[in-house]
Amino acid sequence: MTGFATGSADTPRGRLSVELRSVNARFLDLQFRIADELRAVEPALRELLQARLARGKVDCRVFFADSEPVASGRLSSEAIARLRELSAQVLKEMPQAAPLRVADVLRWPGVIAESPLDEEKTRRLAAEVCARALDELVASRSREGAKLAAAITERVASMRERLGEVAPLVPQSVAAYQARLAERLRDALGSADDDRVRAEIAVFAAKADVDEELTRLNAHLGEVDRVLGEGGARTVPIGKRLDFLAQELNREANTLASKAASQEISDCALELKLLVEQMREQVQNIE
Repeated sequence: MTGFATGSADTPRGRLSVELRSVNARFLDLQFRIADELRAVEPALRELLQARLARGKVDCRVFFADSEPVASGRLSSEAIARLRELSAQVLKEMPQAAPLRVADVLRWPGVIAESPLDEEKTRRLAAEVCARALDELVASRSREGAKLAAAITERVASMRERLGEVAPLVPQSVAAYQARLAERLRDALGSADDDRVRAEIAVFAAKADVDEELTRLNAHLGEVDRVLGEGGARTVPIGKRLDFLAQELNREANTLASKAASQEISDCALELKLLVEQMREQVQNIE
């Protein structure tokens, strides 16, 4: 979601420059900083950016850089005459004041009258410059997206590895816990009440069955891989789809933790929650 790009072109008024800066945001938020003389180009640039970007806070700055107004403008006789009058009044009140220098006169607002801009030509040129900068910005965001996808894939692989390690431990963990539970129940109820012991163990076995959670976790991880592999549809951005899957993964990890029949399964659930949270931090930056 983050990126920076620039574009420029020479004009009689100086170098026309466009800067694009993008940071992460949930929706598309366009902010323009444009010189007053270039305000007419904003609608065309806004349309151009909206056609290529779906999310992010994007700052677009349009300005003339390295301008040389003396070469491209003309002296204003009216402004010079007015400045002469003001200078004479100042010298009358303050005879000791130094007279104006040529550089002072040229820097005075309005002394150099700029030639009017050709709005249509300027609008067309600004759109061309912005399009080049936008290509660079999109490419930069795509490179960042590839790195984020690789980071998410790495965490998915870690979750799969952890699930693969814990799955064989589930039956023996449940059996060991059932044996301990049966012993405690017999001590509390007496050996004669075996039916009650078996009933309590059956209830525990149903509550401790995590096969469904493990299956769903693996299914969600497979969906994450599929989404990353095919990219995001325009109507449903990939970041939103991955964020939803991260929520589902976290929900299943919570259920796994609540049903854990051993410390190994509980540790696995906690590690899964940590990896899911790391994944969610990354998917927030994907368009």
